[in-house]
Amino acid sequence: MGLLYALLIGAIAGWLAGKLMKGGGFGLLLNIVIGIIGGLVGNWLFATLNINFIDGVIGDILTGAIGASVILFIAGLFKK
Repeated sequence: MGLLYALLIGAIAGWLAGKLMKGGGFGLLLNIVIGIIGGLVGNWLFATLNINFIDGVIGDILTGAIGASVILFIAGLFKK
């Protein structure tokens, strides 16, 4: 169940980050990957900054989306 949860949250977070960063998304598989990595980055970032975020599914989605947005922003810097 944990893997399914991570995949579902990752897909939603990746899609949301694609929308936030003026993209149309990258397809289901890449959205999942970006969302899962974004969740790790978001958790690390919030822990480093000592920020307590919303608990639960909504918090996981927002954390993943923010982390994925950071990844997409950094990737955009290298693209230019």
